[in-house]
Amino acid sequence: MNRNHRNEIHRINYLTSEMEALYHQASLKLGITDSVSIVLYTIYDADDECLLSDVYKKSGISKQTVNSAIRGLEADHILYLEQYTGRAKKIVLTDKGKEYVQKTVARLYEAEVRAFDTWSEEEINTYIQLMGKYADCIRKQIDIL
Repeated sequence: MNRNHRNEIHRINYLTSEMEALYHQASLKLGITDSVSIVLYTIYDADDECLLSDVYKKSGISKQTVNSAIRGLEADHILYLEQYTGRAKKIVLTDKGKEYVQKTVARLYEAEVRAFDTWSEEEINTYIQLMGKYADCIRKQIDIL
């Protein structure tokens, strides 16, 4: 086993796991599941409606998990699906859903904003650049496995 960068890899993997755990903790505090949090966050980020396919692409969670979360949110009258074009469907928040989002994922978004408010613009840009670079490099390496 190649031991180059072992400590750095461990640290990155630990921090990634810690971030996932923090978002899980936020979901618990908001009284929603991780999958509901991800679905609602994606819709909130898209100004209260988005394509179903966008949730699949942006969330990184399985279609089955997304669909299960959406079915539950539909049953609670938080959102509904409407035909978009062809086979594409759009997710739309109801009025009740907009209120629900304000009580849940909008609070998470505001927490993220407050966290970034403690950083300089340079730090934010560097972080985003390096995360993107690392993701691109790992993607390439996974492609050749």
